[in-house]
Amino acid sequence: MVDGGDDVEVSAGLEAIPEGIVADGRVSAPWRAECRRCLTEVRGWVDVEFRELFEATPKDGETYPLGREDIDLDPLIREALLLALPLAPLCEVACQGICPTCGADLNEGPCGCAPASRDPRWAALDDLHLG
Repeated sequence: MVDGGDDVEVSAGLEAIPEGIVADGRVSAPWRAECRRCLTEVRGWVDVEFRELFEATPKDGETYPLGREDIDLDPLIREALLLALPLAPLCEVACQGICPTCGADLNEGPCGCAPASRDPRWAALDDLHLG
């Protein structure tokens, strides 16, 4: 999730064209989320460029509505930021996650639980050798 509205930085230019107005620029903001493996807090910075059309009769999902006297950049900025966020944030690439039995953070070391037994329904895949 994007972390706070005060830290969002936007620089945009507007250009009038026959179809409407083109807004282009850059938006940057901090974000925070939970690591998908170990659930610790992860923070980062997202920086994305945009170029979108605002027109009087917008096409759903393709262009943005053009007001009579103003242009609302909020939906454009929100969408640009959301599309640039990581789909599966990780605290680090080598994150070990948590133990499925006791919930201990495996990045801090082994938890002492017995290794999980293999699901017999997947046993046929053990004989499969690709490559």
